[in-house]
Amino acid sequence: MTDELSKDRDMWLERAKILSEALPFMRRFSDETIVVKYGGNAMDKADLSHLFARDITLLRQVGINPVVVHGGGPQIDKMLERLGIVTDRVDGLRYTDQATVEVVEMVLCGSINKRIVSAINEAGGFAVGLSGKDGNLIRARKLRRTKKTNGSNVETLLDLGFVGEPAEITPDILELFQETEMIPVVAPVGVGPAGETYNINADTSAGAIAAAMGASRLLMLTDVAGVLDASKNLIPEMTITQARALIADGTISGGMIPKVETCLDAVENGVEAAVILDGRVPHALLLELFTPHGVGTLIKAD
Repeated sequence: MTDELSKDRDMWLERAKILSEALPFMRRFSDETIVVKYGGNAMDKADLSHLFARDITLLRQVGINPVVVHGGGPQIDKMLERLGIVTDRVDGLRYTDQATVEVVEMVLCGSINKRIVSAINEAGGFAVGLSGKDGNLIRARKLRRTKKTNGSNVETLLDLGFVGEPAEITPDILELFQETEMIPVVAPVGVGPAGETYNINADTSAGAIAAAMGASRLLMLTDVAGVLDASKNLIPEMTITQARALIADGTISGGMIPKVETCLDAVENGVEAAVILDGRVPHALLLELFTPHGVGTLIKAD
C-alpha cells in the first residue's frame, strides 16, 4: 500500500470512528425537538451559512426535529438606509413606526428567510419558510419598557412603536412538520390582537417557541464562545441558580444578560437545557449535540 493510500485509509477510519462515537448522541436526541436561534456571523458568512444548512439537514435526516428561528438586524439596517428611512433610538432601542415595520417584515420574511430556506434545500433538506404570523404561531403584544429619568426613582414608559414580545405561542403548525421531513424556518414577526405586525427579538422568539414545544434543547448561536467567568474563561455548564448569581455579581453583563435570561425563561418553562454557543465555529451544532463536552455554555435546571 502506497503512503498516499495509507493516509487516505487512516483519514476515512478516523471519520468512521467519529461517526461511531456520535451514534449514542444521535439516539439520545432522536425524535426530540431542537430549536436553533440563527444569526450573527454564522448567518452572514457564506462558508458558515453553507455548513449550517448542511448540519441542519443532517439533524433532520438522523431523526431530530430542528426548528430554525433567525434574526436579521444588520440586514434591516442596510435596507432602511437604502430606502432613506431614518429611525430613532429610544434608550438604545430602535423605535419602529409603520414604515419601519413594513421594511422589517419585508427583509425578515422575504430575503433572509428565503435565503436560509434555499440553502437548506440545496443541502438536501426540505425547508419551509414561515413567519410568526403564519397560523398565529406568535401572538404578540406591544413591548413595554420603562426608564428612570434624571437620576430620579420615577419611571416613565417608553414607546417603541411596533416592537413586540410573544404573548402566546401556537405551535400547532410546527408540530405538523414533525410528522413530515420538513424543516421550519421562522422569521420573528408576530401578529397583534388587531392584526397589526410586531417586530420581535429573535432570541426571545426562539426561547418562547422552544418552551411551547417542550424542546429538548434551545441552541443560541452567538458571536462569542459562550458565557465567560471573571477570568474570561468559558463556563461549560451552569444551573439556573448559578446563572442568576453571576448576573447579580456582574460576571454576566451587557448584551449577554438578555441572552442568558432568555435561556433561563426557556428552562424554567419546560426546555430541558439551553446552550449559548459560538456560531463562528464550523459545525458548532454537531459539536454541541454529538460530542461529550459540547462547545458552549449549557444552562439547566437546579
